Amino acid sequence: MEVKIGVQHTPREIVLESGLSAEEVESAVGEALDGTARLLSLTDEKGRKVLVPADRIAYVEIGEPTARRVGFGAL
Repeated sequence: MEVKIGVQHTPREIVLESGLSAEEVESAVGEALDGTARLLSLTDEKGRKVLVPADRIAYVEIGEPTARRVGFGAL
């Protein structure tokens, strides 16, 4: 699942592929925004952890689940 995170006062967004479901990502974002957690912590498919201070989150875009493509056919 592709997740895009906009950070305040930063021209670029953070884009990562996460193995979490949309509900799990939404729950983590909700906890960060309501003050339960001070950091939004997500792990991408390669095991890298992304930490964003909750008070700096501008927006979070949760994409559709990505299906793995197999083969050499034209897209």
